[in-house]
Amino acid sequence: MRKARVLSILFVLVLLVVAVLAEAQQPKRIPQIGILIAASASSYSARLEAFRQRLRELGYVEGKNIVIEYRYAEGKLERLPDLAAELVRLKVDVIVVTAQAVLAAKKASPTIPIVFGAAADPVGSGFVSSLARPGGNITGLSVMSPDLDGKRLELLKEAFPTVARVAFLWQSSSDSRGNPAFTDMELAAKTLGLKLQSLPVRGLDDFESAFARLKKEGAEALITTSGPLLSTQQREVLAFAAKNRLPAIYPASEFVEAGGLMSYAPNYTDLWRRAATYVDNILKGAKPSDLPVEQPTKFELIINLKAAKQIGLTIPPNVLARADKVIK
Repeated sequence: MRKARVLSILFVLVLLVVAVLAEAQQPKRIPQIGILIAASASSYSARLEAFRQRLRELGYVEGKNIVIEYRYAEGKLERLPDLAAELVRLKVDVIVVTAQAVLAAKKASPTIPIVFGAAADPVGSGFVSSLARPGGNITGLSVMSPDLDGKRLELLKEAFPTVARVAFLWQSSSDSRGNPAFTDMELAAKTLGLKLQSLPVRGLDDFESAFARLKKEGAEALITTSGPLLSTQQREVLAFAAKNRLPAIYPASEFVEAGGLMSYAPNYTDLWRRAATYVDNILKGAKPSDLPVEQPTKFELIINLKAAKQIGLTIPPNVLARADKVIK
Protein backbone atom coordinates (compact mmCIF):
# COMPACT_ATOMS: atom_id res chain seq x y z
CA MET A 1 0.00 0.00 0.00
CA ARG A 2 2.77 2.39 0.96
CA LYS A 3 4.66 1.58 -2.27
CA ALA A 4 1.51 2.17 -4.32
CA ARG A 5 0.95 5.52 -2.60
CA VAL A 6 4.54 6.59 -3.28
CA LEU A 7 4.17 5.62 -6.92
CA SER A 8 0.93 7.58 -7.16
CA ILE A 9 2.57 10.67 -5.69
CA LEU A 10 5.51 10.31 -8.04
CA PHE A 11 3.14 9.95 -11.00
CA VAL A 12 1.28 13.11 -10.01
CA LEU A 13 4.56 14.98 -9.59
CA VAL A 14 5.71 13.84 -13.03
CA LEU A 15 2.44 15.05 -14.54
CA LEU A 16 2.86 18.43 -12.84
CA VAL A 17 6.46 18.78 -14.10
CA VAL A 18 5.37 17.85 -17.63
CA ALA A 19 2.54 20.40 -17.49
CA VAL A 20 4.87 23.15 -16.24
CA LEU A 21 7.44 22.38 -18.92
CA ALA A 22 4.79 22.31 -21.61
CA GLU A 23 3.45 25.67 -20.48
CA ALA A 24 6.95 27.13 -20.40
CA GLN A 25 7.54 25.94 -23.95
CA GLN A 26 4.33 27.55 -25.22
CA PRO A 27 5.24 30.78 -27.05
CA LYS A 28 3.83 33.84 -25.35
CA ARG A 29 1.25 35.72 -27.37
CA ILE A 30 2.69 38.94 -28.76
CA PRO A 31 0.43 41.95 -28.12
CA GLN A 32 -1.03 43.60 -31.22
CA ILE A 33 -1.74 47.29 -31.70
CA GLY A 34 -4.09 48.49 -34.41
CA ILE A 35 -3.46 51.94 -35.88
CA LEU A 36 -6.42 53.51 -37.70
CA ILE A 37 -5.62 56.78 -39.47
CA ALA A 38 -8.26 58.77 -41.36
CA ALA A 39 -5.62 60.55 -43.46
CA SER A 40 -2.63 59.27 -45.45
CA ALA A 41 0.51 57.59 -44.16
CA SER A 42 2.76 60.42 -45.32
CA SER A 43 0.79 63.10 -43.45
CA TYR A 44 1.16 61.19 -40.17
CA SER A 45 4.73 59.93 -40.53
CA ALA A 46 6.24 62.24 -37.86
CA ARG A 47 3.48 61.54 -35.35
CA LEU A 48 3.66 57.78 -35.81
CA GLU A 49 7.44 57.82 -35.47
CA ALA A 50 7.08 59.69 -32.16
CA PHE A 51 4.56 57.02 -31.08
CA ARG A 52 6.94 54.19 -32.00
CA GLN A 53 9.90 55.92 -30.38
CA ARG A 54 8.05 56.14 -27.08
CA LEU A 55 7.07 52.47 -27.35
CA ARG A 56 10.74 51.59 -27.80
CA GLU A 57 11.60 53.59 -24.70
CA LEU A 58 8.97 51.57 -22.83
CA GLY A 59 10.57 48.32 -23.97
CA TYR A 60 8.48 47.42 -27.01
CA VAL A 61 10.25 46.51 -30.24
CA GLU A 62 8.04 46.35 -33.32
CA GLY A 63 8.14 42.88 -34.86
CA LYS A 64 9.77 41.36 -31.78
CA ASN A 65 7.55 41.79 -28.72
CA ILE A 66 4.84 43.96 -30.26
CA VAL A 67 2.98 43.84 -33.58
CA ILE A 68 1.52 46.99 -35.12
CA GLU A 69 -1.13 46.79 -37.84
CA TYR A 70 -1.60 50.02 -39.84
CA ARG A 71 -4.73 51.08 -41.72
CA TYR A 72 -5.14 54.37 -43.62
CA ALA A 73 -8.37 55.81 -45.04
CA GLU A 74 -6.52 58.36 -47.23
CA GLY A 75 -9.08 61.06 -46.37
CA LYS A 76 -12.03 58.87 -47.44
CA LEU A 77 -14.00 58.64 -44.21
CA GLU A 78 -16.45 56.14 -45.68
CA ARG A 79 -13.63 53.58 -45.61
CA LEU A 80 -13.17 53.78 -41.84
CA PRO A 81 -15.85 51.23 -40.80
CA ASP A 82 -14.35 48.50 -43.01
CA LEU A 83 -10.81 49.28 -41.88
CA ALA A 84 -11.89 49.20 -38.23
CA ALA A 85 -13.61 45.86 -38.79
CA GLU A 86 -10.37 44.47 -40.27
CA LEU A 87 -8.48 45.36 -37.09
CA VAL A 88 -11.17 43.79 -34.92
CA ARG A 89 -10.97 40.56 -36.93
CA LEU A 90 -7.23 40.51 -36.26
CA LYS A 91 -8.07 40.56 -32.53
CA VAL A 92 -5.79 43.47 -31.74
CA ASP A 93 -5.38 44.34 -28.06
CA VAL A 94 -5.83 48.09 -28.47
CA ILE A 95 -6.73 50.43 -31.35
CA VAL A 96 -5.02 53.83 -31.65
CA VAL A 97 -7.03 56.22 -33.81
CA THR A 98 -7.32 59.73 -35.16
CA ALA A 99 -10.37 61.65 -33.96
CA GLN A 100 -12.36 60.99 -37.15
CA ALA A 101 -11.92 57.24 -36.70
CA VAL A 102 -13.09 56.96 -33.08
CA LEU A 103 -16.76 56.21 -33.76
CA ALA A 104 -15.94 53.69 -36.49
CA ALA A 105 -13.64 51.83 -34.09
CA LYS A 106 -16.21 51.97 -31.31
CA LYS A 107 -18.94 50.60 -33.58
CA ALA A 108 -16.64 47.81 -34.72
CA SER A 109 -15.96 46.81 -31.11
CA PRO A 110 -17.45 48.15 -27.88
CA THR A 111 -14.89 46.21 -25.82
CA ILE A 112 -11.43 46.59 -27.41
CA PRO A 113 -9.66 49.56 -25.78
CA ILE A 114 -9.46 52.63 -28.05
CA VAL A 115 -6.95 55.48 -27.66
CA PHE A 116 -7.37 58.65 -29.72
CA GLY A 117 -4.17 60.51 -30.51
CA ALA A 118 -5.77 63.96 -30.64
CA ALA A 119 -9.45 64.97 -30.50
CA ALA A 120 -10.82 68.50 -30.55
CA ASP A 121 -13.81 67.98 -28.24
CA PRO A 122 -13.95 64.40 -26.93
CA VAL A 123 -16.81 65.11 -24.52
CA GLY A 124 -18.95 67.07 -27.00
CA SER A 125 -18.26 64.47 -29.67
CA GLY A 126 -19.58 61.74 -27.39
CA PHE A 127 -16.30 59.83 -27.22
CA VAL A 128 -16.05 60.03 -23.41
CA SER A 129 -18.33 60.94 -20.50
CA SER A 130 -15.85 63.40 -19.04
CA LEU A 131 -12.15 64.19 -19.28
CA ALA A 132 -11.47 62.98 -15.74
CA ARG A 133 -13.58 59.80 -15.97
CA PRO A 134 -13.91 58.76 -19.60
CA GLY A 135 -16.05 55.67 -18.99
CA GLY A 136 -16.48 52.97 -21.63
CA ASN A 137 -13.59 51.66 -23.69
CA ILE A 138 -12.23 54.98 -25.02
CA THR A 139 -9.65 57.49 -23.78
CA GLY A 140 -6.81 59.57 -25.20
CA LEU A 141 -5.66 63.13 -25.70
CA SER A 142 -7.58 66.34 -26.38
CA VAL A 143 -6.22 69.16 -28.57
CA MET A 144 -8.69 71.81 -27.30
CA SER A 145 -9.16 72.86 -30.93
CA PRO A 146 -12.15 75.21 -30.44
CA ASP A 147 -10.05 77.37 -28.10
CA LEU A 148 -7.39 77.80 -30.77
CA ASP A 149 -9.53 79.19 -33.60
CA GLY A 150 -9.55 82.73 -32.27
CA LYS A 151 -5.82 82.60 -31.52
CA ARG A 152 -4.98 81.63 -35.11
CA LEU A 153 -7.10 84.41 -36.54
CA GLU A 154 -5.62 86.86 -34.05
CA LEU A 155 -2.08 85.95 -35.12
CA LEU A 156 -3.04 86.24 -38.79
CA LYS A 157 -4.54 89.69 -38.24
CA GLU A 158 -1.55 90.81 -36.17
CA ALA A 159 0.89 89.68 -38.85
CA PHE A 160 -1.16 91.24 -41.67
CA PRO A 161 -3.20 94.15 -40.23
CA THR A 162 -4.74 95.22 -43.57
CA VAL A 163 -6.46 91.87 -44.10
CA ALA A 164 -10.24 92.21 -43.81
CA ARG A 165 -11.61 89.13 -45.59
CA VAL A 166 -10.37 85.65 -44.70
CA ALA A 167 -11.26 82.42 -46.49
CA PHE A 168 -11.83 79.45 -44.19
CA LEU A 169 -11.12 76.11 -45.88
CA TRP A 170 -12.64 73.40 -43.73
CA GLN A 171 -13.80 69.81 -43.84
CA SER A 172 -17.56 69.74 -43.58
CA SER A 173 -19.60 66.92 -42.11
CA SER A 174 -23.24 65.89 -42.17
CA ASP A 175 -23.55 64.56 -38.64
CA SER A 176 -26.17 65.62 -36.11
CA ARG A 177 -23.82 68.07 -34.41
CA GLY A 178 -23.87 70.37 -37.42
CA ASN A 179 -20.57 72.04 -38.29
CA PRO A 180 -18.97 73.38 -35.10
CA ALA A 181 -15.67 74.05 -36.89
CA PHE A 182 -17.26 76.81 -38.97
CA THR A 183 -19.42 78.12 -36.11
CA ASP A 184 -16.40 78.52 -33.83
CA MET A 185 -14.32 80.20 -36.52
CA GLU A 186 -17.16 82.54 -37.48
CA LEU A 187 -17.54 83.74 -33.89
CA ALA A 188 -13.79 84.35 -33.64
CA ALA A 189 -13.82 86.30 -36.92
CA LYS A 190 -16.64 88.58 -35.77
CA THR A 191 -14.75 89.38 -32.57
CA LEU A 192 -11.76 90.53 -34.64
CA GLY A 193 -13.85 92.45 -37.17
CA LEU A 194 -12.98 90.05 -40.00
CA LYS A 195 -15.34 88.84 -42.70
CA LEU A 196 -15.16 85.07 -43.04
CA GLN A 197 -15.66 83.33 -46.37
CA SER A 198 -16.78 79.72 -45.85
CA LEU A 199 -15.17 77.12 -48.11
CA PRO A 200 -16.42 73.69 -46.98
CA VAL A 201 -15.07 70.54 -48.61
CA ARG A 202 -16.38 67.01 -48.25
CA GLY A 203 -14.40 65.20 -50.90
CA LEU A 204 -11.40 65.47 -53.18
CA ASP A 205 -13.55 66.88 -55.98
CA ASP A 206 -14.54 69.92 -53.89
CA PHE A 207 -11.14 71.60 -53.73
CA GLU A 208 -11.06 72.98 -57.25
CA SER A 209 -14.43 74.70 -56.87
CA ALA A 210 -13.49 75.98 -53.39
CA PHE A 211 -10.31 77.56 -54.75
CA ALA A 212 -12.27 79.13 -57.61
CA ARG A 213 -14.77 80.66 -55.17
CA LEU A 214 -11.96 82.06 -53.03
CA LYS A 215 -10.48 83.89 -56.01
CA LYS A 216 -13.87 85.09 -57.28
CA GLU A 217 -14.93 86.52 -53.91
CA GLY A 218 -11.58 88.20 -53.28
CA ALA A 219 -10.39 86.73 -49.99
CA GLU A 220 -7.14 88.32 -48.79
CA ALA A 221 -5.89 85.51 -46.56
CA LEU A 222 -6.47 81.83 -45.85
CA ILE A 223 -7.01 79.77 -42.72
CA THR A 224 -7.66 76.04 -42.64
CA THR A 225 -9.00 73.58 -40.13
CA SER A 226 -7.48 70.22 -39.29
CA GLY A 227 -8.91 67.08 -40.86
CA PRO A 228 -7.87 64.01 -42.83
CA LEU A 229 -9.06 65.40 -46.15
CA LEU A 230 -7.04 68.60 -45.78
CA SER A 231 -4.01 66.68 -44.55
CA THR A 232 -4.21 64.41 -47.59
CA GLN A 233 -4.48 67.44 -49.89
CA GLN A 234 -1.75 69.38 -48.07
CA ARG A 235 0.44 69.79 -51.15
CA GLU A 236 -2.42 71.18 -53.25
CA VAL A 237 -3.49 73.65 -50.54
CA LEU A 238 0.06 74.94 -50.08
CA ALA A 239 0.60 75.28 -53.82
CA PHE A 240 -2.62 77.29 -54.22
CA ALA A 241 -1.73 79.67 -51.37
CA ALA A 242 1.77 80.22 -52.78
CA LYS A 243 0.60 80.72 -56.36
CA ASN A 244 -1.97 83.31 -55.28
CA ARG A 245 0.36 84.98 -52.74
CA LEU A 246 -2.11 84.43 -49.90
CA PRO A 247 -1.05 84.90 -46.27
CA ALA A 248 -2.12 81.69 -44.55
CA ILE A 249 -2.09 80.10 -41.12
CA TYR A 250 -2.47 76.35 -40.67
CA PRO A 251 -3.58 74.03 -37.84
CA ALA A 252 -0.48 71.82 -37.74
CA SER A 253 3.28 72.22 -38.04
CA GLU A 254 3.47 69.72 -40.92
CA PHE A 255 1.97 72.35 -43.24
CA VAL A 256 4.72 74.87 -42.44
CA GLU A 257 7.49 72.30 -42.60
CA ALA A 258 6.19 71.40 -46.07
CA GLY A 259 6.39 75.02 -47.23
CA GLY A 260 3.42 76.82 -45.66
CA LEU A 261 3.67 80.27 -44.07
CA MET A 262 2.50 79.98 -40.44
CA SER A 263 0.97 77.52 -38.00
CA TYR A 264 -0.24 77.70 -34.43
CA ALA A 265 -1.16 74.39 -32.85
CA PRO A 266 -0.49 71.88 -30.12
CA ASN A 267 2.63 69.81 -30.61
CA TYR A 268 0.96 66.81 -32.27
CA THR A 269 4.08 64.66 -32.23
CA ASP A 270 4.19 65.13 -28.45
CA LEU A 271 0.53 64.08 -28.18
CA TRP A 272 1.12 60.91 -30.18
CA ARG A 273 4.20 60.20 -28.12
CA ARG A 274 2.03 60.40 -25.00
CA ALA A 275 -0.54 58.11 -26.64
CA ALA A 276 2.07 55.33 -26.48
CA THR A 277 2.06 55.61 -22.69
CA TYR A 278 -1.71 55.01 -22.70
CA VAL A 279 -1.14 51.87 -24.78
CA ASP A 280 1.53 50.66 -22.35
CA ASN A 281 -0.80 51.17 -19.38
CA ILE A 282 -3.63 49.31 -21.12
CA LEU A 283 -1.42 46.38 -22.11
CA LYS A 284 -0.40 46.15 -18.44
CA GLY A 285 -4.03 45.89 -17.35
CA ALA A 286 -5.35 49.44 -16.99
CA LYS A 287 -8.90 50.14 -18.16
CA PRO A 288 -9.53 53.05 -20.57
CA SER A 289 -12.41 54.18 -18.36
CA ASP A 290 -9.92 54.84 -15.54
CA LEU A 291 -7.35 56.75 -17.64
CA PRO A 292 -8.19 60.49 -17.75
CA VAL A 293 -8.12 62.33 -21.06
CA GLU A 294 -5.04 64.56 -21.10
CA GLN A 295 -4.75 68.00 -22.67
CA PRO A 296 -1.83 69.57 -24.56
CA THR A 297 1.14 70.90 -22.64
CA LYS A 298 2.94 72.37 -25.66
CA PHE A 299 1.65 74.93 -28.19
CA GLU A 300 3.83 76.21 -31.00
CA LEU A 301 3.83 79.19 -33.32
CA ILE A 302 5.96 78.29 -36.34
CA ILE A 303 6.81 80.79 -39.10
CA ASN A 304 8.43 80.01 -42.43
CA LEU A 305 10.41 83.08 -43.54
CA LYS A 306 11.44 81.33 -46.74
CA ALA A 307 7.78 80.95 -47.69
CA ALA A 308 7.12 84.60 -46.78
CA LYS A 309 9.95 85.77 -49.04
CA GLN A 310 8.73 83.65 -51.94
CA ILE A 311 5.32 85.36 -51.95
CA GLY A 312 6.65 88.83 -51.13
CA LEU A 313 5.42 89.13 -47.54
CA THR A 314 7.11 90.60 -44.48
CA ILE A 315 6.40 89.24 -41.00
CA PRO A 316 6.39 92.03 -38.36
CA PRO A 317 9.19 91.78 -35.76
CA ASN A 318 6.70 91.58 -32.86
CA VAL A 319 5.12 88.45 -34.39
CA LEU A 320 8.50 86.90 -35.18
CA ALA A 321 9.58 87.46 -31.57
CA ARG A 322 6.67 85.26 -30.40
CA ALA A 323 7.52 82.37 -32.69
CA ASP A 324 8.69 79.12 -31.12
CA LYS A 325 10.39 78.14 -34.36
CA VAL A 326 11.42 80.17 -37.41
CA ILE A 327 12.27 78.42 -40.66
CA LYS A 328 14.75 80.45 -42.71
